[in-house]
Amino acid sequence: MSSVFPYKSAIVVTCFPKQSPWLAKEVEGLGYTVDSTSVSEVEISGYMDDCMRLNMYLRTAGRVLYQIQRFKAKDAKELYNRIKSIPWEKYLDNDGYFSITSYVKNDSITDDRFANVRVKDAIADRMVDKTGRRPNSGPSRDHTVIHLYWKDDKVRLYFDTSGNTISKHGYRKHPFKAPMIESLAASTIIASGWDKASSFVNPMCGSGTLAIEAALMAINKAPGLTRDNFGFMHINGYDKSGWEGYQRLAGLQVKKEIDFKIIATDLDYDAMKAAWANAREAGVENIIELSRCDFRETPMPVENGVVMINPEYGERLGADKDLEAIYKAIGDFFKQKCKGYKGFVFTGNLDLAKHIGLRTKRRIEFLNGKIDCRLLTYELYDGTRREK
Repeated sequence: MSSVFPYKSAIVVTCFPKQSPWLAKEVEGLGYTVDSTSVSEVEISGYMDDCMRLNMYLRTAGRVLYQIQRFKAKDAKELYNRIKSIPWEKYLDNDGYFSITSYVKNDSITDDRFANVRVKDAIADRMVDKTGRRPNSGPSRDHTVIHLYWKDDKVRLYFDTSGNTISKHGYRKHPFKAPMIESLAASTIIASGWDKASSFVNPMCGSGTLAIEAALMAINKAPGLTRDNFGFMHINGYDKSGWEGYQRLAGLQVKKEIDFKIIATDLDYDAMKAAWANAREAGVENIIELSRCDFRETPMPVENGVVMINPEYGERLGADKDLEAIYKAIGDFFKQKCKGYKGFVFTGNLDLAKHIGLRTKRRIEFLNGKIDCRLLTYELYDGTRREK
């Protein structure tokens, strides 16, 4: 436990909008009690040590924020004075570097950058007063990151213990045609209810993100194992031995093999090349069966599981007749080759989705960037529904 932060505080874990139900499920799976949720965050209470653990294991998160203080400030002057009163010399190295991020909604502020500057000035002035020197500051998130949340007169000040976002898992060196970000792919897999012990099939795999995330879940490889820099490492009192303990434990939890199939296919040669390179970067190239073929020729294991497709959405609703044919073919593929599976289509075009021609069991809301999307769920019965 950090000697600088020996106390419990609020921990806010952020995510992309509409992913918080799946983030909450992950957080609870790690043994934490969720105090509150909103559309893009989950709040718990814990120690700085818990922030390290969350950064190691969470797949659906964006940032892990540890609350330093909460107070009220009606304007920039009051904000400056309150922040300057915080003992920054205990937390920051005056030869170090820090950056400020913020969410500001206060009537006295017309530009968030002004609020950021006042926070930076307050910290720098305090450090000069107490130590004679101040750390450098700028936009880089590779060092200490301080996050300001200021809405009306309510202020919450946090250390961003992630630094750079943890929504990217570090293996996707070879993107292909607007791929899903890793945390979104993980969220859709968790939302599917896949048990991590049965087949996972991903036709139209593109650069392989869905299949790779499924493989990482299947072998229990924590996303934090592939990253060597976090925001918490640059705060005074960083418990290096504690972090190394989490690394050793997470390493021991990784399985070397699985006894079921994860299959990814795509007809595009460049897509398959990217998927294989990304799988190798993630260390799961021997876990995923990659093959180049039309999605309708994807081999389906006899042992049922999940089949998940993320087809193109098209530029405008109903604009692309070629895509209408593809969506219809997805429905035919589900009916003919995927009986007994749970089928999922992730799409941002519900007009095109009508051409699948199957009744959805559930439509789960997501956002992919600014695109309103749905994870459409299909029960692909083997035989008649009455028999099931």
